[in-house]
Amino acid sequence: MGRRQTDSELGRCALLALLFLGATSCCVVYTLLSAGLRRTPISSVLDSIESGDRIEHLELWGDAVKWGADFKVNSSEECCRACKAMCSGVDGPCLCDSWVFCGNREACGAKFGECWLKKQKYSFYPDRRDSGEHVMWTSGLIFGKGEGIVGLQTEYGVLHIELFPDCAPHSVAYILELLRLRHCVGCQLYRAESRGTSWDSQGNHIKSAPFGPPFALIQGTLAAHGTMFKEIPTEECPQIRRGSVAWVGSGPEFFISLANHNEWSQTYTVFGSLLPEDLEIAEKIAQLPTKLEVWSNIDVSVLDEPIRLRFIRVPFPHKQNTESSQS
Repeated sequence: MGRRQTDSELGRCALLALLFLGATSCCVVYTLLSAGLRRTPISSVLDSIESGDRIEHLELWGDAVKWGADFKVNSSEECCRACKAMCSGVDGPCLCDSWVFCGNREACGAKFGECWLKKQKYSFYPDRRDSGEHVMWTSGLIFGKGEGIVGLQTEYGVLHIELFPDCAPHSVAYILELLRLRHCVGCQLYRAESRGTSWDSQGNHIKSAPFGPPFALIQGTLAAHGTMFKEIPTEECPQIRRGSVAWVGSGPEFFISLANHNEWSQTYTVFGSLLPEDLEIAEKIAQLPTKLEVWSNIDVSVLDEPIRLRFIRVPFPHKQNTESSQS
């Protein structure tokens, strides 16, 4: 069956081709990821891998809990750790939820090494003083236990997503922009595929079963009308597990995995994870009526009726399963 050649569908086609190829050759997928999903920009932050927990050329504002003029460190990683050390409680908000570091010796001058530890009025709405290539500062966000959770509202219930600011700061920054908008016109889920007979109820692959189709995921776009979107750089995050929320290429297309896709390695940037108690909603969506389409010779299940999405703020504290969703 033919399909409409729109920009969004071309992106969907590329994703499906990558998912299929990922089951047979991660190397091929990685190559196509950089080439096949390249697109023109629509227009224009837990302990983990520390090489990706910062955003350069960004200066966050906010109340200082430790003044950088009196506190100098050797790297942004050290500055980040100092903030995390003030966010080690079992529960409750962090004493430090953002940090700003000056690491360019030439540009910073006397401020070189300054590490400012700050507390935002609202952690989901960080006060941004300035950004751009001319800014000499590097910044990052820290969420306390139960703080870094946003709601993705659907007509079938709210999908609560724990964000990963440490390993995917650029991705989280974009999600926080959508949260600030209070609308997400154009954001939707358009594809839904169950676990079929290839993965069990825990998301584990069944021996000798094919890797799809169906591919055990729900997919959509987070391109909100009226929002400047710039391609998000690849960020080092966990592999695709059941509940992982990840970008397709550089976004804004994304998917929520219903299975542990070890065969995809770390091809995709995972910027969050669905809370375990909300997987039932995602599974329900995967069972909705669909029609068959063929993208690059691959059978795809497209929802009869796309599902509109909107990000909402989740009251703190949010009761959640104590099992870490990033493990």
